Amino acid sequence: MIVFRSLAEVPADFGLTIVTIGNFDGVHCGHRTVISEVVARARAKGAKAVLVTLDPHPARVLRPESPLRLITPLPVKLELLKSTGLDAVLLLPFTQEFSRTSPRAFCETVLRDALHATEVHEGENFRFGYGAEADMHSLESLGAECCFTAHTFAPLTLGRQTVSSSRIRAVIAAGDMSAARHMLGRPFSVDSTPARGRGYGTQYAVPTINLAPYADLLPANGVYVTDLRVGTGASAVTFEGVTNIGNRPTFGEDSFAVETYLLRFHPIALDEATPLRMTFYKRLREERKWPSPEALKVQIGKDVARAERWFHLRRKLAKNPGAPPSRS
Repeated sequence: MIVFRSLAEVPADFGLTIVTIGNFDGVHCGHRTVISEVVARARAKGAKAVLVTLDPHPARVLRPESPLRLITPLPVKLELLKSTGLDAVLLLPFTQEFSRTSPRAFCETVLRDALHATEVHEGENFRFGYGAEADMHSLESLGAECCFTAHTFAPLTLGRQTVSSSRIRAVIAAGDMSAARHMLGRPFSVDSTPARGRGYGTQYAVPTINLAPYADLLPANGVYVTDLRVGTGASAVTFEGVTNIGNRPTFGEDSFAVETYLLRFHPIALDEATPLRMTFYKRLREERKWPSPEALKVQIGKDVARAERWFHLRRKLAKNPGAPPSRS
């Protein structure tokens, strides 16, 4: 998958394209439905499958006073998109000036002149252009002038839930990892590095790791069943764990932290630049203030036991996929 970071990077002879446009935060099941159709249509027509997205997210430029916390920061989004079969992603730098682009100028400059689009596939709630003034009817009309057809997708529903990035952000912020996994099509994860000043060395021998401060979306404060991948590639090590997100009120502190206790820990190579990926599976409980550190220690033991049971059942189900799921 090629990544173009401006219109100027798209070769003049890139050829005909089938396009989808949007923010694609989360690259969730609804996004993947549209992308799959774009890829299939491109293969059938001998064209290129292209996704157009904006960076940074428009909300961060237009409403900087309340910055949006993303499900998938750009590097993670691009990593997920690589697995979809897309031929290219076009990243359009989003600025105040770009936000004033008219719908007609966008269709002519981006879709017709740069990408030579023959089809554009979008959800029925798609809006574009200055002030989000244009909708799918506008896209159809402009497409007739710019030699592409517009194809509309109804929102994806799973059970009674309509799948959307905003809905997924809401359930993650509430700590509902099961609902998030259902709509994302995978467990929710966070990419970070170890917190600074924790005494990390080349051989790390303490079974807890704190994440560095993280600017994007985290689950609600509480205790979670997680795993933590340390490093990347063939040398990566993944530990099962129990993670606390919150302010550690039992100790009278007001210092937010994401701290993971690693199960079956063994010493590892680790420094403050080591990539970490934390994956959230289940919320065990909310964060609360315990009467003493000793009481907290007892509760942590219970949390670890519940997590151990969860991982045991997961391994059992992996060996016997037909077994009924656990409700623990």
